[in-house]
Amino acid sequence: MLFSSFLFLFWFLPLTLALYFAPALFRVQGKKLLAWQNAVLLVTSLFFYAFGEPVYVLLLFGMAMLNALLARQIPRARHPRIPLALAVVLDLSLLALFKYPPLLGLPAPHLPLGISFYTFQAISYVADVYKKRAKPAKSPLTVCLYVALFPQLIAGPIVRYTDVDTALATRTSSVEGVATGLSRFAVGLAKKVVLANAAGEIFRTFVANGTHSAITALLGILGFTFQIYFDFSGYTDMAIGLGRIFGFDFPENFNYPYIARSITDFWRRWHITLSSFFREYVYIPLGGNRRGVARTILNLFIVWALTGLWHGASWNFVLWGLYYFLLLVPEKFVFSRTRSRTPRVIDIPLTFTLTLFGWMLFAFDGSTEALTLSSLPHFLRALVGFGRDGLLARTQWHDALRALPILALCALGATPLPQRFYKRYAAKRYGSLLHVALPLFSLLLSVAALADAGYNPFLYFRF
Repeated sequence: MLFSSFLFLFWFLPLTLALYFAPALFRVQGKKLLAWQNAVLLVTSLFFYAFGEPVYVLLLFGMAMLNALLARQIPRARHPRIPLALAVVLDLSLLALFKYPPLLGLPAPHLPLGISFYTFQAISYVADVYKKRAKPAKSPLTVCLYVALFPQLIAGPIVRYTDVDTALATRTSSVEGVATGLSRFAVGLAKKVVLANAAGEIFRTFVANGTHSAITALLGILGFTFQIYFDFSGYTDMAIGLGRIFGFDFPENFNYPYIARSITDFWRRWHITLSSFFREYVYIPLGGNRRGVARTILNLFIVWALTGLWHGASWNFVLWGLYYFLLLVPEKFVFSRTRSRTPRVIDIPLTFTLTLFGWMLFAFDGSTEALTLSSLPHFLRALVGFGRDGLLARTQWHDALRALPILALCALGATPLPQRFYKRYAAKRYGSLLHVALPLFSLLLSVAALADAGYNPFLYFRF
């Protein structure tokens, strides 16, 4: 079930909210209210997942319960590493079983939605109990709720148990929290439906059909670059907004990555919770940068190879991860001092260009005949003007002109400028009006776009 669907917007979400807040209308408070609300969230979250995965909901529930039981053994065990290792091995084995047979030339089973995200959350729970950052949950159902919580279940952000353990036991809802959450959700929905879908259409028009000129190749990959950003950040905004409605504060996942001044800075801004997970649970346990240059480089290689693999069982994702490894090593050990003195006018375009080439590797994932890795060299030749259509074919100029306003709007929306303008000028003059009008306008615009949409995917659902 997509957040950007009429089924979710006009049936699932209103019914869930009605069930969730109904006892509060009768002044039920305290532990009874929280127990009811947790039960509602658990049942509706499992239903939300079962709607798309009627069989694999049992896998989700079973993984959560298994990790809950193993985590409870850690404080009691003579050798706490044994239940930790068992949980990690079982979790990763299930992930590998469903996700990675194609890398070995084996038939690909149906990939359960969100398995990469909820597997990492289950691992982080057990690891944090082992490291004594968190106490084992009193009830396995609490862990199941943590793993299955529908706002962040399918595509993150990757929420650690320590981010929500207090809220699971003591949270309260407020009118302000609900209003803020609905506003964040509406803006995220507009980012997804209005901007991401329009940018995705540009990519489909100019790249996925396999016919390229230099200008359309550039416009197409720019379309994908903005599509994946607004698609994923829009989903994250919706997830964070829904979390606030229910009293949770999920971590931020994006911070304007396309204005990054270096690749290191980009990964501090893009998919922040994934970067944080690999740093805390892979890079640091491997030794981080504490064991010399050679070991640091090896650790970076492992982390970025795994980052690529996490995104999919295709060699383009592995190459994408290693591409960033090859960029980060010289940046960390050679260019770190000189780059700090380089002006923004050089840093930001250079970093964006390097990111653009990374998205080429990411986009050519074999999903269509025109998007195989073997097609990428043809695309690159077209990008530099050596394709069969040269700079721009006559039949393409109209579509190219239509794409420019959309890409310009996306480029503006990928910077802090609209938010700065809103806070410094618009909010001061029309604050109370805009607090209501902006989310309402975003919602109406999104619904209108959805009514006419023939293309409405979530890219990160495949992971």
